[in-house]
Amino acid sequence: TVHIDCKNIVGIVGENFTFPVQIDQKIVETVWKKNKDKVAEWEEQNKPTYFGPLRNRSVLMENGSLTIVNLEKDDAGPYELQFWDSVNDHFLDFELVVLDSLPEPVISCNTSNGELILNCIAHFQRSLNYVWKLSNNPHSYQNQELSIPVEKVDTTINATCVIKLSQMERSSEISLIQCLP
Repeated sequence: TVHIDCKNIVGIVGENFTFPVQIDQKIVETVWKKNKDKVAEWEEQNKPTYFGPLRNRSVLMENGSLTIVNLEKDDAGPYELQFWDSVNDHFLDFELVVLDSLPEPVISCNTSNGELILNCIAHFQRSLNYVWKLSNNPHSYQNQELSIPVEKVDTTINATCVIKLSQMERSSEISLIQCLP
């Protein structure tokens, strides 16, 4: 048997969450357990079988990955993937943490020293990825704050702040004309 270290992974309430499984060899049999209780099983010739609370909201793929549909707080906990490649048993351990759904980001703006400064804030229990998009610009800016020289501000465009974590994202938008004095 081969044991691989436990991976801590994060999902968000409401998302479709897939465990990050990378297996190179052909899998003959797969068993997923949560807290030592079987939640999904696949034997080579059969269809997957699901158990317990994941019975109607999970999908087991041939590569061993398990997707939980519409993640819930109760889905958090230790998971174990056991797979057999016709020679050895292998074990992958995961600790799934389920966080609340993402809040709506709040945009504020002001002018200072000839710059228009846009700020995006979302209060959350983990650090988030922030991205700014301007409606007249194909580029995005990976930052919580965005500065634009006042003389270059196009008052007809909108700025959108997008927050991301795991496979979820939320956004807010503001028209730049609202920001200028």
